[in-house]
Amino acid sequence: MTRTASEATEKKPSAALRRPIDMKAFLICVVLSMIWGMQQTAIKAAGPDISPMLQVGVRSLASACLLLLANHFYLREKWNWNVRFRDACLVALGFIGEFFFVAEGLRFTTASHMSVLLYTAPFFAAVGLSIRLPEERLAVLQWAGLLVAFSGIVVAFLLPAVLAGQGASGDLWILGDLLGLMSGVSWGCTTIFMRTTTMNDAAPTQMLFTQLAGAAVVLIPIAFLTGQDHFAGTPIAWASILFQIFIVSFASYLVWCQLIKVYLAARLGVLVFMTPFFGVLFSVMLLGETIGSFFVCGSLLMLAGLLMVQAKGARLLQRRRGDLAAIK
Repeated sequence: MTRTASEATEKKPSAALRRPIDMKAFLICVVLSMIWGMQQTAIKAAGPDISPMLQVGVRSLASACLLLLANHFYLREKWNWNVRFRDACLVALGFIGEFFFVAEGLRFTTASHMSVLLYTAPFFAAVGLSIRLPEERLAVLQWAGLLVAFSGIVVAFLLPAVLAGQGASGDLWILGDLLGLMSGVSWGCTTIFMRTTTMNDAAPTQMLFTQLAGAAVVLIPIAFLTGQDHFAGTPIAWASILFQIFIVSFASYLVWCQLIKVYLAARLGVLVFMTPFFGVLFSVMLLGETIGSFFVCGSLLMLAGLLMVQAKGARLLQRRRGDLAAIK
């Protein structure tokens, strides 16, 4: 008894070939990193006028509608209706969790801390993918990178609290940092679900709409139910929400979904490690936040560890180029 094409698609996502990183992809990732680094700063700056939870909910709803219009009149991408509903829900839940924790965390911690903690996502994605996919299993160097990354988290966030004599019941920035770490876990889970389920076969606009629609449906009610529905129409509030709708949630996320459908995802992951540096830079320049030596050292350790985790991707790219050259 033979299986139909749709059944085969549901059973296993396709493994489409990805292009190596070129200068175009590098420059795009620099711009994306600047935009995403500015994201936490914008949410934090507009916090007194519009709550972070309401910001991420409203921007998701508006961007989802904008995406549907753009795809209908301009992009015209065909959506894959063989994608399992369960897989779409998993991807949406990961995205919802990411920004739920970002919105809640920014109430207690700084934008600079959130910028770094959010980008622990590749660390968690690497662990999950090594379990789910044999080809993603970690080498010794990568396991060492995970340990370095964890030591960076300890140096940046746990060590200062211990030396200052602050316990779990101390300042609420500890809670904010923990929520920031959970946002990284959620984003890592989103990457795992996108690569190991039938969502891998979805069009970029379909991938993004699934995430934005899910976030709007869940986060807006949460904002109203928890009393985080405050909105004052100040210039900074409107500037933040419009920046997030058009630049962050619509344009940058769509470009990113298109990139991971074309280029090698591991190498793209390395490039967006520039984002926390931009995030810290913007938070210091625009919000007047301060960072200590422990945070700087810990952040560098964490990023170094994440780069070590991604080292296998560079070796695989060189090997693949060699194989292609031999075939030609």
